[in-house]
Amino acid sequence: MKKIIHSLLLFPIFSFAQIDVPIHCGYDFTSYFVVHPHEDGKSKTIDNLKISIVDLDGNEVINENNNLSWINSGKPLLFTRNYKINEQNKRIPITEEGKWFYYFANDHYLLTVSNTFPAENYNIKVEDVDGEENGGNFKTQFIPLASYNMYVLCTSEERAKAMQFGRKVTNKPLDIVMEKK
Repeated sequence: MKKIIHSLLLFPIFSFAQIDVPIHCGYDFTSYFVVHPHEDGKSKTIDNLKISIVDLDGNEVINENNNLSWINSGKPLLFTRNYKINEQNKRIPITEEGKWFYYFANDHYLLTVSNTFPAENYNIKVEDVDGEENGGNFKTQFIPLASYNMYVLCTSEERAKAMQFGRKVTNKPLDIVMEKK
């Protein structure tokens, strides 16, 4: 009986001690770049573009030993198109009713990177490589990156650092207006 009473008295103390521990987020240690390539005067995202991270000389960047991203070690840093899922979490066509898998990216392209990604050392390269879909009509573009371009989805020191300089609106896609050739 004495042990039960001690347990009941100590339980609230241990419970309050846990309040100081920060709650972890599913996106801890991860940030995203989200890009919205579209034509001037239109909001529709252009399909079938190859979007990659390149160095300042225009060379594709390889994710060596997961130094830049937690996924795809040894591969180039390529953006993928967000997609929709149904209630059973199965991938569905964009035209069907459902929700976006990455809720924050809508109908855009995205790339996951580590929170320590040195954005200022890289550019985004957007190229129209699929001749059938777009007819190869769009010019290749190079867009410089900055740390404030990253979506930092968990409140942290990195988010505050990213907001210190640059734009004050965070988690906004890079708006890329594609030009016809």
